[in-house]
Amino acid sequence: MQHKPKRSRALALPRSECRSRATEYLDFLAAWVSKPRQTASVVPSSRYLARLMVEHINPDDGRVLELGGGTGVFTRAILGTGLPPEKLEVVEINPAFARGLRRHFPQVSVLETPAQIVSASAAGEPGEYQAVISGLPLLAMDRQMHADILSESFRMLRPGGGFIQFTYSMRPPVSREILDALDLDVVRVGQTVRNFPPATVFRFFRKGE
Repeated sequence: MQHKPKRSRALALPRSECRSRATEYLDFLAAWVSKPRQTASVVPSSRYLARLMVEHINPDDGRVLELGGGTGVFTRAILGTGLPPEKLEVVEINPAFARGLRRHFPQVSVLETPAQIVSASAAGEPGEYQAVISGLPLLAMDRQMHADILSESFRMLRPGGGFIQFTYSMRPPVSREILDALDLDVVRVGQTVRNFPPATVFRFFRKGE
């Protein structure tokens, strides 16, 4: 008697997860077509990149702010560290993405406000956040915007806190001139080719910390 080969469960994703990923991709593609400079890529970031972005988060160590939540790839990874959802706030100015984030993460606060003035809407106080996780397309922004976003982010970050940013370049997306003016420094966290395009993650921090 011949037996039918069993389907490998390791290779088969749950149908609901497949639908969720398909929806994320379609939402991301629609946003890219509408505002390509704001979205920067035609596909969402990979889970491999997300792991690099969140590896410094301590779930017992205070609030986290995410800039540019998109379809929620980084949001899911942040919550996957064990951080309580009430300790996470996600900034997303694209209305379609913001609606999706509220639908998928109902316990997370989603702020439809520009990153450079987020302190006016954030629940936490300035100096209360352990990390800012940024999915913003900084390479598509001008130098003044870089300075404004970093200034606001480090206003929210406590001493020792870090601003985590990915880029499709091998070099940091913010110039040394701006970093020196803000008394900041930067180190490379890591790189992954398991993303399209391949991405590098950097951590910005106050000099001397």
